[in-house]
Amino acid sequence: MIIRKEYKFYAAHRNEELQDKCRNLHGHRYGIVCHFEVQRTGSYSTLFSDFDDKIGPFLKEKYDHGMLINVNDPLYTTLKSHMATHGEDFKLCEFQGPTSVENLAYKLFTEITRMGFDLSLLEVQETDTSVISYDREDWARDNEAQVFSAAHAIDSAQ
Repeated sequence: MIIRKEYKFYAAHRNEELQDKCRNLHGHRYGIVCHFEVQRTGSYSTLFSDFDDKIGPFLKEKYDHGMLINVNDPLYTTLKSHMATHGEDFKLCEFQGPTSVENLAYKLFTEITRMGFDLSLLEVQETDTSVISYDREDWARDNEAQVFSAAHAIDSAQ
């Protein structure tokens, strides 16, 4: 059985590797749709609030109204220096590579799975017309290829 839950958050980012408009700092209202595999144990499988109580606050704390940023982006060093110099505390959601929607899907799939949920599919909507579908097979392939091995080391330490 599948339970489908939707969440939204606002975040800024840029993709410094591209040579187009996405190289500029800009923001999105990201929509994510989680598809959870659940097993019925009686009259119900899982309370919807079990998802909302963990995922909602997590997204609000780590992502909402923050900046997704590659730690290798020169802007990252500039922002960290500015924060130290001026005592400001920007919400920076650190990536170990470009902040593409594909990498965001991988990162969110990993984080939600580590919460103990059996996530089978994650859809990430970046714009009104652009959605990526990222499933368990994609996640297994990315983990196997160790494409994001540095991210794993950092995430595991937390």
